[in-house]
Amino acid sequence: MTAIPTTIPHGRTAQRLTWPHLPQHVRALVERHCGSPVVDAVSQGGGFTPGFASVLTCADGSKHFVKAASAKAQRMFAESYREEARKLRALPSSVPAPRLLWVEDGDWVVLETEYVEAHPPRRPWRQAELDAALDALEVVARELTPAPDDLHLDTVADELAGWPAYWDHVAATRPDLPHLAEAAALAAGFEAVTRGDTVVHIDVRDDNTLLRPDGTAVFCDWNWPVAGAPWLDTLFLLIGPRGDGLDVDAVLAARPLTRDVPADDVDAVLALVIGYFFKSADDPVPPTSPYIREHQRWQGEVLWQWLGERRGW
Repeated sequence: MTAIPTTIPHGRTAQRLTWPHLPQHVRALVERHCGSPVVDAVSQGGGFTPGFASVLTCADGSKHFVKAASAKAQRMFAESYREEARKLRALPSSVPAPRLLWVEDGDWVVLETEYVEAHPPRRPWRQAELDAALDALEVVARELTPAPDDLHLDTVADELAGWPAYWDHVAATRPDLPHLAEAAALAAGFEAVTRGDTVVHIDVRDDNTLLRPDGTAVFCDWNWPVAGAPWLDTLFLLIGPRGDGLDVDAVLAARPLTRDVPADDVDAVLALVIGYFFKSADDPVPPTSPYIREHQRWQGEVLWQWLGERRGW
């Protein structure tokens, strides 16, 4: 596979609030929960949101992972953290995800999850680290089928119902793109192929994946999971590795969650996501997330090349 070049600074894409930006009463609240004064704070540079997300070291030597967002000034991100706390409460302990330790919901939404001694996958992806993440997704699918009732999830079909229409935008803005009609038709059939009762994280990428020293993986940012087919997260995780030059079709053929999935079903989801990425890449660049459109454009190009190879276009 040939990698698709990118200048995206992986692991340094977020422009976040840092510890000094937090109001005094929020810092006091955090230190009260931590049980010791904070002496060091390392902001986490991955992702594309501006909320506070830092590893805190306290005077007693303990480490803590804390997120915070203003319910007024950062309403969308505060709601995201609120939902993350709700979802984490409902996940069984057998799921490879950090445990929720506490949450405070007032003028700021503040939460702490267990600190995980780990690092994100290196970019470009290495096969061994991808295998660890794929192994963990198989645990997720096993432990979260059927989806716990307490999660109260929408289905993939409901959550992504508007995405096939993004191909109208693609056709208007990229009229010379070959096979537009075929791609749009594939995307339109996504509902039937994504049905299922498995919890789908839907946002598994390198910046939401952590690798422990023992080689196992955990997944962060359980803000907006949905119910759907158990193979979807495996496919979504492969976008970055495909762009980095790994043979991801060999992965699909080998992995238990994907090896028996019909090729046309995979292609329908690829087409659906391409439309979303190409359309979103044309949206205005948010001042708090300067790399998000570039990242979406790169993912769209990666998937378009992949789909074209799979379809023989």
